[in-house]
Amino acid sequence: MKTIAVQAELRPGTGKKAAKAIRKEGKIPGVIYGGQQNIHFATTFKELKDLIYTGDFLLASVQVDGQEYRCIVKDVQFHPVREDIVHIDFLELVDGKAVKLEVPVRFKGVAEGVKLGGKLQQNLRRVKIKVKPENLVDALWADISHLGLGQSVRVRDLEVPDGVEMLSAASIPIATIEIPRALRSATSKKETEEAPAEAAATEE
Repeated sequence: MKTIAVQAELRPGTGKKAAKAIRKEGKIPGVIYGGQQNIHFATTFKELKDLIYTGDFLLASVQVDGQEYRCIVKDVQFHPVREDIVHIDFLELVDGKAVKLEVPVRFKGVAEGVKLGGKLQQNLRRVKIKVKPENLVDALWADISHLGLGQSVRVRDLEVPDGVEMLSAASIPIATIEIPRALRSATSKKETEEAPAEAAATEE
């Protein structure tokens, strides 16, 4: 699993006033929690950008004044207008202690419906799981090669490794093979043309 190193420094104060002072210096305040104690730190956008602006699930190795913490991103707060990062929360991973998180959904194979002209429409990009750090996964996979036109793959169809507990509802659709309008129209027209012939054959 890919890990991003984040360099940070301890910040002496906490609270809104201290955080505002950090931001005036062009830095981003943050906290690491979940371990023996909370660690309040300051870092920069450059240190965080590869960790935040991605669709992948990544681990963070946050190094604060020489001390290293293995973490996951738990929350990111953005400025309501400029969309700058104004605060970040990391959850420290402790061996044997389960955490709740979201991981991306990935697909295996090419759906039969896509080969026939359908389009894969992804409805859910991440699912919620509960897992201990030693069993962490960076994605969950679903085989879609069997899906025909109009069919869906659901959370229950995901390949869930041992040690991973699924928290998202099993019935939620992850992706559907949509039937394009042109293909739907052609199918409908064909059925309409075939109907009289079938009726005539039945009468005979």
